[in-house]
Amino acid sequence: MAASPALPRLALIPGEPAGIGPELCVRVAQQAWPAALLCLADPDSLRRAARQAGLALTIVSSVAEAELPRHRPGRLLVVPEPLAAVEKPGAPDPANAPQVLATLDHAIDACMAGRLDGMVTGPVQKSCMNAAGIAFSGTTERLARRCGTPVVMMLANPELRVALATTHLPLRAVPDAITAGRLREVLTVLHDALRRDFGIARPRIAVLGLNPHAGEDGHLGREEIEIIAPLLDRLRSEGMALYGPLPADTAFLPRALRGIDAVLAMYHDQGLPVLKHSGFEHGVNITLGLPFVRVAVDHGTALDLAGTGRADPRSLATALTTAIELAARRRAAG
Repeated sequence: MAASPALPRLALIPGEPAGIGPELCVRVAQQAWPAALLCLADPDSLRRAARQAGLALTIVSSVAEAELPRHRPGRLLVVPEPLAAVEKPGAPDPANAPQVLATLDHAIDACMAGRLDGMVTGPVQKSCMNAAGIAFSGTTERLARRCGTPVVMMLANPELRVALATTHLPLRAVPDAITAGRLREVLTVLHDALRRDFGIARPRIAVLGLNPHAGEDGHLGREEIEIIAPLLDRLRSEGMALYGPLPADTAFLPRALRGIDAVLAMYHDQGLPVLKHSGFEHGVNITLGLPFVRVAVDHGTALDLAGTGRADPRSLATALTTAIELAARRRAAG
């Protein structure tokens, strides 16, 4: 049965083969999904993960994205991307890094060509990619380069959305990256994505300061006075509903978040620990600003759990649910 025109078509990518990604894909494949799923992976790796987890899985090889059937539980369409070496759970092999990159690039090409509506990605071991001689700071950064568009990393769970002004930078490099131009770009992408992909007519965004106490009137830093606050004033005059710059230590109190649609943190560990504490198992990583949907798990490769058959699939299941909703909304909007 061919996919209906309204049925989202999504790539499913396990990520690091020595981590829990293959098992997660096998586990979510047991469920029914209102979408067409195409897994880009080594079929034998998926079969091994299914055996380790004690799950039945029928793999159907596929090379085309034009007519994909609705996903059926226990059955997975797979575009074969062979590994260079059989994975050893818990021990990433740099020889397999090119395969991980190939699955991602295949999905990007298919999405850019309109053959797929988006992708759902498992965790990648950045250190293994770099050990293989591949300059790789993260999937989000690679998506931005390949698609040639500014993107924003936003993590979300049912309680909270947190976007990042900077992503995978050393902490000492963050202040230099907080510029008026970068903040305008990030807030524009975030504002537009909340309207288009989440259906929020007038998004309300809380913007954190960079320094403790949001600089405390310049006594603890001047970025708020010289960069952040003036930029927020300009964007407010252009119609955005922005609040801040706010002290990060109180911005996440329930009363402060009441009525807020998203929080913009200045750096990775300023906002994400709060989000992960409030609902780690159902957290997802959404790349905003792309011409297609990309949602990822909000956790790492969990090498200590790889091969045990005990990986928790809830983040990947939430990522799939989110990607289906976002892709369906984009399709409905044309």
